[in-house]
This record gives sequence, structure tokens and C-alpha cells, in this order.
Amino acid sequence: MASGDGGRPADTAVRQSGGGKAQKEIVEWIKALAIASLLVFLIRWFLFAPFVVDGPSMQPNFESGERLIVNKILYSIREPKRGEVVVFHVPEEGRDFIKRVIAIPGDQVKVDGDDVYINGVKQEEPYLKQAIEQAHKEGRLYNIGPSFPNETFTDGTVPADSFLALGDNRGNSEDSRMIGYISDKELIGRADVIFWPLNKIEFIKHNW
Repeated sequence: MASGDGGRPADTAVRQSGGGKAQKEIVEWIKALAIASLLVFLIRWFLFAPFVVDGPSMQPNFESGERLIVNKILYSIREPKRGEVVVFHVPEEGRDFIKRVIAIPGDQVKVDGDDVYINGVKQEEPYLKQAIEQAHKEGRLYNIGPSFPNETFTDGTVPADSFLALGDNRGNSEDSRMIGYISDKELIGRADVIFWPLNKIEFIKHNW
């Protein structure tokens, strides 16, 4: 009896020790989940954001339904550069657009048929080379569509704190020709990665 009674306090101590260890593990898991949630929140709202391409305005380089990762921190470090694919908000439309930066503050812009001139220099636009060549083979201009004519765009100088953005699908893109220059205050970020569909995962080329 004495031997049996003497063993009970030790058993209780073991159980208490085991219970304390389990509680510590639970606390550590809660901390880890809280930190992970905080990191996801910070990354989602301050560093990167997902964006879904909606519509044909960026064909042939981006298709409707593709999902992209937008770098939201880059333009707090530096200004956009010509050729970069950006996402920005259009207050009048109440939605976000994806287009390509064609001209930056101070640039003199002229659009003549399929040719875009910046400061008097014709832009090569390699990201559209094949599409433009195909349009010319078909006997038509690439930059012009029935609902999106170049005539809606007035040649001029890009104002300070603004940029000119055009869709890659020039004949079917609501862009600076219609909505005017884009304020840098409306910039969300640069599209950096296609992550869906899986067979098209890649880093996005900007200046080619």
C-alpha cells in the first residue's frame, strides 16, 4: 500500500508536466499563425497584389482570365519607365486597368497610324512587332479600330506626375486615347508575374 500511495504524486507531476508542454506548443502555434497572417496581410496590401486580366485590350501579350502578381512597392522607390506593364485605378470607371507605359512626364508624344513618336523618335515597340506585321499583311493598320481611333488622342506633352498608357491591342483598348493621361496617384503597381494558368507561369517582360 505504501509503495502504491508513494507513486501517485510522481504520476501527477508527470501529467502536469505533459499538460504544460502541450499548452506551450499550442501557444507557439498560435504565435506562428498570427505572424503568418500578419505577413500575408502586409504582403497582400503593401507589397504585392493579385490582378485578373479582364478583356482583350492587352492581347497578344496578355489574355483575359490570366492572373498576375502586381508589385505595389516598386513605384514608391522609383518612377515608371517606358514599356512597363502597369495596373492603375480609373476613378471614372470605378475599376482597375492594365496597360503599358508609353510616355512619361515631359515626353512629347505623337501617334501617326501605327507609329508612336516620343520626343521625335519613332518607338520600335518589339512587344507588338509580330502583331503589327500581321496587320499590315492583311492590309490594315494595327493601332486603329472602329471604336478606338487614334484621332481621339491629341498630340502633346505628358504633364508632370502623369504618364501615357496604351493597351497592346491598340484597335480594341480603352486607354489614354480616351481617358487621357494617367495620374501617378492612381498607380497601383507593375505587373511582374503571370501565375495562372499554370502552363503560362513566367516573369513578365517589360522593356524587351
